[in-house]
Amino acid sequence: MTLPLAFTTEVRAALDAGKPVVALESTIITHGMPFPQNVQAARAVEAEVRKGGAVPATIAVMGGQILIGLTDAQLDDLGKTPDAMKLSRADLPACVALGRVGATTVAATMICAAMAGIHVFATGGIGGVHRGAETSFDISADLVELGLSPVTVVAAGAKAILDLPKTLEVLETQGVPVIAYGQDDFPAFWSRSSGLKAPLRMDDPAQIAAAQLMRARLGLKGGQLVANPIPEADEIPRDEIMPVVEQALSEAEAQGIAAKQVTPFLLDRIFELTSGRSLASNIALVLNNARLAAAIAGEIARQRA
Repeated sequence: MTLPLAFTTEVRAALDAGKPVVALESTIITHGMPFPQNVQAARAVEAEVRKGGAVPATIAVMGGQILIGLTDAQLDDLGKTPDAMKLSRADLPACVALGRVGATTVAATMICAAMAGIHVFATGGIGGVHRGAETSFDISADLVELGLSPVTVVAAGAKAILDLPKTLEVLETQGVPVIAYGQDDFPAFWSRSSGLKAPLRMDDPAQIAAAQLMRARLGLKGGQLVANPIPEADEIPRDEIMPVVEQALSEAEAQGIAAKQVTPFLLDRIFELTSGRSLASNIALVLNNARLAAAIAGEIARQRA
């Protein structure tokens, strides 16, 4: 049966020619910022991928199809859709079948990228194990997907609002290589260091590409997580951001915020408490991840040629 995938001309041509392509998620557009800042940020990330010599493929669901790459009009339409579904593995098929508009999270973007034959995906930060997961069982589907879909995900680590030691433990259980880029420490989204050592370190995109290709050659399922630290000039150091995170977590608990509402509440509150600095850092780290992802995609294309 034909997959319900619709490619832009640019993305289809790049894939057919064996050129580097980088997948991008779409929840940053629908659930990250208001219009038109959301669309402007998405276009800036796409431009960064192009500067790095790769073709960007922002992924979303519209009109009963999984769009692999968005036209300018589609990107604008998505940015103006207030009720777009936030898609993970569980609700991706329903959104397509019902003809709804949906934006892909890390997990859903990995699934769609793998279907499309795209090997590298740039995002901000992955989801992970939430605080108190031992009683709530609140663990992001991103971690399971990293153990299933053969895509290298470039992120600035996991969000500092999470339980990072438990997140790393779950990734290990799923058999996911966690590679810190250019340093020994696992980064924590807004901060270059979480205080935790990453299981692996690589300093060259060629090494990361070779590791992914060897993983496929050995028949091992799943992808890789490349933890790319935010640039020093843009970081909010750990000792500065963590008190803010703890305050936001306390407020969420006091207000009974739970399930899918937790992360949006925390990110909004941290934005307020840092006077917008957290969002500026967020944009900077996504651009930084796009640059590295383009370099890795280029190396994969070169090594496969």
